Amino acid sequence: MNILIADDEPLARSRLKRLVDESETYHVVGEANDGKEVLILCGKLNPDIVLMDIRMPDMDGLEAAYHLSNLENPPAIIFTTAFGEHALAAFNSNAVDYLLKPIRKDRLEEALKKARKVNRAQLLELGKNEETGHSRSHISAQISGNIHLVPVEEIYFFHAEQKYVMVRHKHGEVIIDEPLKSLEEEFGDRFIRVHRNALVSKNYLDSLEKLSSGQWMVRIRGVAEKLEVSRRHMTQVRKQLKQLKK
Repeated sequence: MNILIADDEPLARSRLKRLVDESETYHVVGEANDGKEVLILCGKLNPDIVLMDIRMPDMDGLEAAYHLSNLENPPAIIFTTAFGEHALAAFNSNAVDYLLKPIRKDRLEEALKKARKVNRAQLLELGKNEETGHSRSHISAQISGNIHLVPVEEIYFFHAEQKYVMVRHKHGEVIIDEPLKSLEEEFGDRFIRVHRNALVSKNYLDSLEKLSSGQWMVRIRGVAEKLEVSRRHMTQVRKQLKQLKK
């Protein structure tokens, strides 16, 4: 079975590779320094298992795993970590495989034998843990079988359309199948709900405009589109705009 090792520390990668190489069943096909490189190499190498450190710069292991879980045939993932007991309890409760550093050969072999694919629900629950979790830095969409990443800071708004959500960003738009409610829960500090079908980035919230019909619309800096503001969310939108003007 082919294995990809991901860790931002060269010595940690070297030690883990040495342990894997002692087995005749597994073969290391690549090494990554961070989560983004994991996504690129998985697209090229198609590994069966990813041994991935959680704390990595730019994009950590949990976020990389979330994006990989969107693939039609994602690899199995085993996290490597130096987290304490509190965080490890979250991994255990979500049945996610992990190896505690420093990694022993017998534990590695045991984990590789039972390696499993993780799903988005497990990863979202892990993300709620106070020690392991934080919101993603990117949103991912599949385009022609490849993972396309959109930095959250470049997103103008999320708009629900039937079963999917359209993500409007600085370089265009992509479609994702994540519920608007879960996006609001994850990015509530950066986006505001203006309607039951829309979340707008607080960074690009510009002003309100009243149509001749009496309907209120919100202007968004950087795009021509205007989104409808429901009566239910008007007070919160006004409050946010007032805070932005201070």
